[in-house]
Amino acid sequence: MSGLIEGLPDAVAIRCLARVPFYLHPVLELVSRSWQAAIRSSELFRARQEVGSTEDLLCVCAYEPENLWQLYDPLRDLWITVPVLPSKIKHLSHFGAVSTAGKLFVIGGGSDAVDPLTGDQDGCFATEEVWSYDPVVRQWAPRAPMLVPRSMFACCALDGKIVVAGGFTSCRKSISQAEMYDPEKDVWIPMPDLHRTHNSACSGVVIGGKVHVLHKDMSTVQVLDNAGSGWIVEECAWLQGPMAVVRDALYVMSHGLILKQDKEVRKVVGSASEFRTRIGFAMAGLGDELYVIGGFIGPDRWNWDIKPLSVVDVLTLGNERPTWRQAAPMTSCRGTILGCTLLRI
Repeated sequence: MSGLIEGLPDAVAIRCLARVPFYLHPVLELVSRSWQAAIRSSELFRARQEVGSTEDLLCVCAYEPENLWQLYDPLRDLWITVPVLPSKIKHLSHFGAVSTAGKLFVIGGGSDAVDPLTGDQDGCFATEEVWSYDPVVRQWAPRAPMLVPRSMFACCALDGKIVVAGGFTSCRKSISQAEMYDPEKDVWIPMPDLHRTHNSACSGVVIGGKVHVLHKDMSTVQVLDNAGSGWIVEECAWLQGPMAVVRDALYVMSHGLILKQDKEVRKVVGSASEFRTRIGFAMAGLGDELYVIGGFIGPDRWNWDIKPLSVVDVLTLGNERPTWRQAAPMTSCRGTILGCTLLRI
């Protein structure tokens, strides 16, 4: 990376390039081979952090097309398509999606491709495979597999590590095992088991620096204070429904309403009646906004067509009266959202 910008030391030049928005990086690579090497270097990623030019992008994977992810740039209202995830599993679903250290991680899951003769999920209900996507070099890479194959499990990033817990293993049995992944060492470490399990999918959210694991139809939440301690079972009156964390607060969509949910108190912040007929969408928090992405409109008594959607609706929460608007729709993906997480690059 010598002579990036004439008259400037490379250390200064790399910090100039670090201020260029992420979506323009492919254009910068066309300038020269040295610029391409600089744009695809870990040094540029560190420089973006140093000069305060990191960007938050939304990572989304939908059922159509198979194993394809897109990144959403909220400042420019545009979608960026990344290379197809090279897993051998067709229509990978029920996986964990999380980001840390500037990379997107896709963990576990199984196939959503059903054999029309046997009804089996392509011979794979749960896997231990782990993939990471590096937006700097724009490539997927396999990482160390989990200790236990699992699908429909809780998956969160905590203090730079990844925590997974619960879910179902390859024999379709619910499990209580938990483990933690260190992305720097590329190693999985066993953790204390959950105290309770349930024959239903579970999900995880991080609030107040703690991992919260919730099972559908259970009135308790299991909380991990930090990676060194065990789980604490707490009674929980949280509503069931799509969830997202915005500014360290939990929001739930339930019965046509968006509610801000504390452990004992809930507050209505907006209407969501237009989503009553939508199925399979995802909710995600980005900045002061709540994103409702994709899904499909199912058949009704008048229309038996299933319509997969690429639309993106955004609720701005910072205002005194939260208001809805539409963002640019996904350009390559549509239908049921299989994975959704925030990536800082």
